[in-house]
Amino acid sequence: MKSRWYSIFAAALMAALLCISASATTYYVSTSGSNSNNGLSTSTAWRNIQYAANHVVAGDTVEVLGGTYNETVNIPASGSATAGYITFQNYSGQTPVIDGTGLSIPGGQYGLLNIASQSYIIFEGFTLQNYKTTKRNIVSVGIYVTGAGSYIQILNNHVQDIITTATGCNANALGVAFYGTQAPASLNNITFTGNEVSNLKTGCSESVTFDGNVDTFTVANNSIHDNNNIGIDAIGFEGVSPQTAYDQARNGYIGENSVYNITSQGNPSYSSGCWCADGIYVDGGTEIIIERNLVHNVDLGIEMASEHSGKTSSYITTRSNLIYFGNSAGISIGGYASGVGGSDHIDIVNNSLLENDGKNTGSGEFQIQYHATNNIFENNIVYAGKQALLVNDYTKSTPSPATLDYNIYYSPSAANNSNWVWQAKAITGFTAYQTASAQDSHSQYVDPEYLSITTPNLQVQPTSRAVNAGNNLGVTIEGALDYAGNARVQGSDIDIGAYEQ
Repeated sequence: MKSRWYSIFAAALMAALLCISASATTYYVSTSGSNSNNGLSTSTAWRNIQYAANHVVAGDTVEVLGGTYNETVNIPASGSATAGYITFQNYSGQTPVIDGTGLSIPGGQYGLLNIASQSYIIFEGFTLQNYKTTKRNIVSVGIYVTGAGSYIQILNNHVQDIITTATGCNANALGVAFYGTQAPASLNNITFTGNEVSNLKTGCSESVTFDGNVDTFTVANNSIHDNNNIGIDAIGFEGVSPQTAYDQARNGYIGENSVYNITSQGNPSYSSGCWCADGIYVDGGTEIIIERNLVHNVDLGIEMASEHSGKTSSYITTRSNLIYFGNSAGISIGGYASGVGGSDHIDIVNNSLLENDGKNTGSGEFQIQYHATNNIFENNIVYAGKQALLVNDYTKSTPSPATLDYNIYYSPSAANNSNWVWQAKAITGFTAYQTASAQDSHSQYVDPEYLSITTPNLQVQPTSRAVNAGNNLGVTIEGALDYAGNARVQGSDIDIGAYEQ
């Protein structure tokens, strides 16, 4: 059975193939070309990608040969459902580089690639790099998609070295940003797959962002790494959309990504000692599935909350992810302070965690903060490090922030020496925690028997107590596949953790 992102992508690709016009033209761009050429062959190629963008129409393809193109690109035309996509892609076997070295940023927020209110665009196989700002009021972006539009595919690109050297909390750069800045028309049916986004210095901003009126998006099979702030972010309530009712990224799929080496430590926009950068963050988004991601060596693994008072991230399902060696919490819900928003209807199931909060921040493996309501934490393996802090519900802002059960907990400490916080009360010992919290009545404190905890392999031994020990909440919540892509339920019942035996 293929994953959801694959099905979406395949459907979009098939639609593209079916609607390509017979009159579609392929043009070529080369560093040795000339804009006085006709662009119809590699020997008569145009010189600039922007020149090609100014001349293509729906159904056309632009093949860009390898080499460095020191220019920004704005795509001023749309493809269509009838005539086909406008496609910009690398010439076979070659990698074109759009390089921002020495280029000024016109003002405000601007990208090496800009797609504003266009539809049916494919952009594939490029490296975009070296776009830098030194000023707080100027924001450099690698790929910047804005306005309203449909069926935009960003595929198999590498975005790197997008940098701000400004300081303070108004300093920003963005690797890849989808900003739905119109309403009620949205940015919709967005596909972001197979990309690498690395070596960014984004100040207070993110590596990959979906913000405002963005409806229906897929973020899959990407590698996001070695950046100094949040890896993937789905945002709401920032005022990006001109109408509040549409100001929320929604109906998203974040799956099968590798997110690692993400930390705000050393980021001049944050105070020293702030382990604040999420691998995956839903900040006010809704109706999003986060599944089968590998998240490691980041600050916070996966967080779902809202930074705006009275608002929440809601109806998020986080399942079958691997999260290990984080600097702070493995999974976190609820707002970071009493004056911000929270989390509602978050289902966290069948994840495998190992030795997060490595910097001993006191966040623990599963952290519950302010204003958390109607949440579920079940069928997870939670393996803590030396501080043995497994659940950290450190506020009394809501009396029942989550339902926890059918989990496996473990740490190097014995069960009666393990650490828990429930409703702002510190508790020592697993049994004492179960009694005080009235949670986890079917859970176990036992070694899950991971295959390896040194070079992490979070599959479990056949003898593990995780096998057939979970609570099957149904395919809508659990999903059809485990982390490895196998059927989610095998044997007599669902397993606990990200893998199924």
